[in-house]
Order: sequence, then structure tokens, then C-alpha cells
Amino acid sequence: MSLGSRRGPVIRAQFRAGLLLAVILPLLAGCTTLGPPPAEVPLRDWPAGELITALAERSKQFRSLRALARVDYAGPEGRNGFQEAVLVQRPDRLRLETLSFLGAILIVTANGAEIVGYHTREGVFLRGEASKENLRRLTQIPLELEEISALLVGVPPVDTRRPAQQDGAAVIVAAGDGGKDVVHFYGEEKVPTQWQRIDGSGTVELSARFSDYIATPAGSFPSRILLESALPKKLLDIRYEQPELNAAIPPEVFSQQKPPHAKELPIEALAR
Repeated sequence: MSLGSRRGPVIRAQFRAGLLLAVILPLLAGCTTLGPPPAEVPLRDWPAGELITALAERSKQFRSLRALARVDYAGPEGRNGFQEAVLVQRPDRLRLETLSFLGAILIVTANGAEIVGYHTREGVFLRGEASKENLRRLTQIPLELEEISALLVGVPPVDTRRPAQQDGAAVIVAAGDGGKDVVHFYGEEKVPTQWQRIDGSGTVELSARFSDYIATPAGSFPSRILLESALPKKLLDIRYEQPELNAAIPPEVFSQQKPPHAKELPIEALAR
């Protein structure tokens, strides 16, 4: 079957809508705009360099996640809500299952070797190399797999090896192409509450808010992550239920074998 056939556009739309609504992410941003924190939120005068250290330590703090999540999506396609099973093993393993009362309707797995998307109802199995472009084709999220994996465990996708400076309650980290990542720490705890990716022209391309922190054996974890992109304007609101952090997850969870009845297509067959 060719993606240029009558069913091709339907399959592409279902995959993209499901994945966007599914969790991944993050490029997804909403019908609202993330602005500064509420004025009543107290701001602390952090000592120079302390937040840079806290950001680097947090990147090492959370290694894996297993949880159910309630996901609400809003964007040009409309609004939708669903339940998602989320499994993450940093730095580059991911499994997302969009659930219905009949079971999983969309399963996405990614690891260092390949990315697979399996639409159970359509019987379509998409496979491709683990590249940023293939991840974008399936999810419309312009982030590397390691960055998406970090975001889902409540860690701003910042390369802490790059030059960084602390500006009050924010850490500014140099990014590629003259851009920068900005991580805000509002409140009295050394936990990130907002991340922004800003391009070389000063435009905020992607942003995320981390909120509703809960105490876990691994440390304070944001049970709610609000993801937003500017163009197109989309919003993905993820609320975790009883997250399990830093548990051992078998490697085979992050790969899929094609069912005998499924039709396999290359991810590259999808238009950007």
C-alpha cells in the first residue's frame, strides 16, 4: 500500500494526531501563552552559581519513569483528552501507549537503534532509524530523543556541559545556532518551574512549565508538565498518576516486533 493511496492521508493524520495527543510531546504548545509566574509566587535571591549546580545535579537525579498520565491537548486540530502509559529510560529509551477501554490503540517505542510507531487498529507498523528527523515525522516535535526523554522525567532539556550563567532566579545556557535555553526557578525550592528554548532572534520556540511537585524517594518530582510551542500554537498538558521513578525497566520494553498481520512502512514515507 502506498502512502499516496486513499488511506494514506488518513493513516498519517491518525498517527500524528495520536502521537501529538499522546504525550510526546513537547513541541506541542497551546492555545495559551506561557508568561511569567504569578506575582504572588515568592522569589528567592539565590547565591551566584547555586542554581547552575542544582540544574546539573537534577539532570543526574532522575534516570527512569514509569507512570500513567492524563493528557489534554489543544491545538489547530481541536481539543482532546486521553490516558497515556509512559515509560522512559534515560538517555534515549522511550515507550508511549495511547490507551482506550479496549487497550492500546497506538504504541510508540524509541531507542538508540530505531523508532517504531504501531497503530493497532489500522495494522500499520512504521519503522526508521533513531534520528531527530524521524522523531519529528512521527510526533511533530523538533527535539532529540534524549531531550524528549529528559522533559518527560521533569528535567529541562539543557546541555549542562555548555557555558551557563545565573541571572537571579534563572539559569541561561548557550544552545546551538546562537540560541539559548533559559530555566527559571520560582519559589523557595531549587527545582525548575519553567524552561524556554529561545532562538537566535530572541523568539521563544518551545517552553514547558513544571508544577504540582510531589515528594518521591528520588526527590521532588513535577506531577504536571505543560508543554507549549509557538508555531503552530499547541498545548500539551500532562498530569502523572503515581509515578514510579528510577525503577529498572527491561530493555525489550523499548522495542517492538512487527505483528504478522501488520503492514510495515518506513517512517521516511511520512511527509514532514
